[in-house]
Amino acid sequence: MAKIEVNKLYTLTGHNDCIYALAEGSDPRFFYTGSGDGMVVEWDLDLPKNGKLIARLTNSVYALRTDPIRNWLFIGHNFEGIHVVDLNDNKEIWSLKLTDQAIFDIKIVDNYAYVGAADGVLTIVDIKKRAIKKHIKLSSKSIRSLAVATKKKHLAVGLSDNTIKILDFANEFQPVANITGHSNSVFALSYSPDEKTLASGARDANLKFWDSSNYTLSESIVAHLYAINYLSFNESGNLLATCSMDKSIKVWDPVNRKLLKVIDKARNAGHGTSINKVVWSTYNGNIISVSDDRTISIWQIQVNNS
Repeated sequence: MAKIEVNKLYTLTGHNDCIYALAEGSDPRFFYTGSGDGMVVEWDLDLPKNGKLIARLTNSVYALRTDPIRNWLFIGHNFEGIHVVDLNDNKEIWSLKLTDQAIFDIKIVDNYAYVGAADGVLTIVDIKKRAIKKHIKLSSKSIRSLAVATKKKHLAVGLSDNTIKILDFANEFQPVANITGHSNSVFALSYSPDEKTLASGARDANLKFWDSSNYTLSESIVAHLYAINYLSFNESGNLLATCSMDKSIKVWDPVNRKLLKVIDKARNAGHGTSINKVVWSTYNGNIISVSDDRTISIWQIQVNNS
């Protein structure tokens, strides 16, 4: 079994409130954070201490997503809809009032943005037309997480009604599956890079693996003490990171479904409060995490195969 060594490289500060949003840039050397103070900041992994403010909004930011085609950043602005920043010159170029609800996740595929909000409505935005294409009411409860399988053309939607709904976005968002199994809100979703597995994490602290050929459960693990807030596969798909309200990051072998490493305050001088997002950088293979403690941590992960 692989052994993981962890080295904390940086603790970054600058936000004045809990950090809720984290997204890798179109150029993965850069990443973006958004927080309860309404600030959106760009960070450079080569010069990580120097954060650059690129937007200051009036409400909390829970969701960020970069558009790799145009190098734009989509910002989910609570109660106001989306704001779009051109990252080539760091200027807001358009905005769209989608909802008066909190926006919890955004995904972008080709020329469309999928936006999930607290009213249970999935909004499809035509990026070229800068207009709403469609609203799909999926639940009376919040949409908390989204995941995309680009080859399969599937959009997975995690909801606060404890379900995961699978939609076919190549076929007018027809329902493919309605997955039940979690006993609380589904906060975290991601397809493995080969799209054979959908991983989910929820407020029930369970990590579940679903076979995406038929969306049947293949493994369920009581993974954390409290809610799993987010999860991220590394680029090759042989490692998975989860983060939790229990203040820990855990690194897993998603093939054998085994825990490899716990990163926390006691062992690694980790975050002191809930860890809200974790992203496995495709630039250098490091883990980036953000927390209610207003800090960003960058972790070097070394794998020693025994």
